[in-house]
Amino acid sequence: MEVLPIFILFAFLALVIRLCAGAMDGDRVGQYIRSQGGEVLESHWSPFGRGWFGEKNDRIYEVRYRDRAGDTHHATVKTSMFSGVYLTDDRIVQRASTEQPNREESLEWENARLRQRVAELERESER
Repeated sequence: MEVLPIFILFAFLALVIRLCAGAMDGDRVGQYIRSQGGEVLESHWSPFGRGWFGEKNDRIYEVRYRDRAGDTHHATVKTSMFSGVYLTDDRIVQRASTEQPNREESLEWENARLRQRVAELERESER
């Protein structure tokens, strides 16, 4: 029995397993960030990323994402099938643009809506 075909078979299986793990990792990281109200903008595998030394089972990714406030973050993410998702070195690289007039207008609109609701409740309580 030759060694070369067995070696090629094991190399192929290792590649298939790594690709499947990467796809599941991407889904897991995306689901975690979406559950926090964010959106993944970019993600790539970083085998020698921050925290790789001494790590046995977790895979490391560099991720750029937007949080629910609209700020853009860059983080190192560790994940594996059994350990969950851990963001390290998470930093904001771009703040969301908050234009003051739009915010003030939305606050004025919300105040008017709440005043109207309070008036409705007062009329109902007088009955």
